[in-house]
Amino acid sequence: MLVDNAVEGDSRVQKAARSAADAGWDVTLIGCAHVDAERRWRLGDAEVRVLPLAASPAVVAGPRGGSASGGRAGSRDGFASLGGVSGLRARLVARGGLSLRAARLARRPVEHAQVRYWRARLRDGAWRRLEPGLWDYERVAGPVIDELRPELIHAHDFRMLGVAARAVDRAREQGREVKLVWDAHEWLPGARPRRDNARWLPAHLGYVREYVGHADAVVTVSDMLADLLVRDHALPERPTVILNAPVAATTEMSAPDLRERCGLSPGTPLLVYSGAMAVQRGVDTVVEALPLLPGVHLALVVADPDAAYVRQVVARAARHQVGDRVHVLPYVSHRRLVAFLATADIGLIPLHHWPNHEIALITKFFEYAHARLPIVVSDVRTMADTVRATGQGEVFRARDAADLARAVRVVLADPDRYRAAYEGPDSPLPGWTWEAQAVRLDALYRRLLTPTR
Repeated sequence: MLVDNAVEGDSRVQKAARSAADAGWDVTLIGCAHVDAERRWRLGDAEVRVLPLAASPAVVAGPRGGSASGGRAGSRDGFASLGGVSGLRARLVARGGLSLRAARLARRPVEHAQVRYWRARLRDGAWRRLEPGLWDYERVAGPVIDELRPELIHAHDFRMLGVAARAVDRAREQGREVKLVWDAHEWLPGARPRRDNARWLPAHLGYVREYVGHADAVVTVSDMLADLLVRDHALPERPTVILNAPVAATTEMSAPDLRERCGLSPGTPLLVYSGAMAVQRGVDTVVEALPLLPGVHLALVVADPDAAYVRQVVARAARHQVGDRVHVLPYVSHRRLVAFLATADIGLIPLHHWPNHEIALITKFFEYAHARLPIVVSDVRTMADTVRATGQGEVFRARDAADLARAVRVVLADPDRYRAAYEGPDSPLPGWTWEAQAVRLDALYRRLLTPTR
């Protein structure tokens, strides 16, 4: 298995590796991250190797093929280099001549010109010039994959698709048959760019289009995303849907208590938000709602409690005079998280409207459900429809603090009504487990590797 991160914070990848090893597969999970040295450990019977990713300089070539990092090759053809624009931005900002935002906007025409030029010249292969840092994953992971001589490569997310495809090609040149499974975690056309430049999205879209045809099978996280992938890439077979569901049976039964960690008594209303922190995740809306919810506390369970954006949220809470009701805690193991969350009263999903937010039931949705928490979710399409259908929570208008407060008050007035959705023969929980997903994934592997006439 391949992934473009350090593994620890990626529960889908960890569960996939561990459950495959439990099913009898010999699994090596390779991560690529900015670490000082290779790290190794085991997830059950799966071996994990996180390789040091030393990023090469981001160089955008000029239109005659020369490096634009120095500026001359590009500017000679009337095509300014990225390095030149960045240097100009730094000088202007230092002199007070441009704000950072204005500087970013000033370089956009150049970036759009780069995209148009290289797309016309190299089509989908333009990523080689627009996002050359993608080669770092190949340089780091490629030799290790070749050494392992796998029979099947499971490439998680979009960056590792090309790495896996090229490894498959090299193996086939040596006479070895290797199958490739691509695990599409998100709909890339609807993703928020990871970097603030105009090259990022078109480069990665071309990268995926170039290599998606190498996949023997595709898996993804929701039915709607499966349909989008079929449409976008003319896939011959509909992707297998593997939900981001939690492990139901775990050997790690002991777990810290969220309420105790916050120092709260059993009768104090407690909301919880667990997961990544970013503006589009909508936590600011929750903070804006707290003054409308006297006595209600908020727990934020996040990867890095000291991250800059987390500090901004805490500062906002202090300005609204609710800072004493906001508690920031670090992540716990995904195998302990459900028990950790269970002492809260409501699980929050306050997402803004963004294409990828509309199309899937995200990991925290299932984690809240298995913790038997009523869910208050913004009106992003798939999760709002599910909550309305199951009766497990309430929906509010995205970015509307007053409506969020209304939804919270409704749930707190009768929480047992919402928890009842998780009980009885119609409970959705049995299908919302990783164990159920692992059966599908194992069946896919076996089908791909079963010899046929």
